[in-house]
Amino acid sequence: MKRTLVIAHRGARSLAPENTLAAAEKALEAGADLWETDVAVTADGALILFHDDSLQRTTNAAEVYPDRAPWTFTEFTLSEIERLDAGGWFDREDPFGQIAAGKVSAADQAAYVGLRVPTLEEALAFTRDRDWTVNIELKRLPPPLEDFPIVPRFFEVMDRVGIAPEQVRLSSFQHRWLEEARRLRPEVEVQALVGFYRDRPIDWDTVAAYKTVNARATLTPPEKVRELVAAGKQINLFTVNDVDEARAYVEAGVSGLFTDFPQDLVPLVHAGGGKD
Repeated sequence: MKRTLVIAHRGARSLAPENTLAAAEKALEAGADLWETDVAVTADGALILFHDDSLQRTTNAAEVYPDRAPWTFTEFTLSEIERLDAGGWFDREDPFGQIAAGKVSAADQAAYVGLRVPTLEEALAFTRDRDWTVNIELKRLPPPLEDFPIVPRFFEVMDRVGIAPEQVRLSSFQHRWLEEARRLRPEVEVQALVGFYRDRPIDWDTVAAYKTVNARATLTPPEKVRELVAAGKQINLFTVNDVDEARAYVEAGVSGLFTDFPQDLVPLVHAGGGKD
């Protein structure tokens, strides 16, 4: 039996600014089995790591471009986004209270100021060079890029970087993109995301064709995990930060746990046994 994988959600984003290479480095140091990140597309077609539709929360876009609200990433070129500070907010906001708890050094806090939004190419090269694995979520694209050919462009970058297919997992709530990925590159594992809406039950029939499903933990209790695993599914859950909750899911046979706190879940999960 394989042990549960610890998947660092947007990197170790409790210890470093999310979706930066610093967060990926912290996740690697914590012993996470892989890291997860989000891919967005700039106005000029560059693939970057970014989660929100707006640049406002995790960069200083409102300061640098005060007249361009709501700062949607599809309205900015790569060169414009490269001007932004994607790390300074972390010291101010301390989003998970880890600075206050003394878990982030003063040196790290200083180093985060001025971090850039990484490109997908940089993220894949980072993963390749460290012989690691990354779960790439392809995000829904806001206007005017709803029809951008993100799947073939992703594979173009992957080929340019030369990362091995087994080092990459592709996930998305846009299942049509996963079907396209399967057709283009069957050697790359795809994982269907479900549970986009926090208040709607998951329709498991919609992902019957997928061996691996990444589901919202609050909609997937341990007993449901047991049922799905018994039926042959591999289930990864997002986002699990509580150690006791994680333990219950591990005992239920969950395949992986997306977490903002890999530094807390790695000791729990890895103590339970090695990989097969």
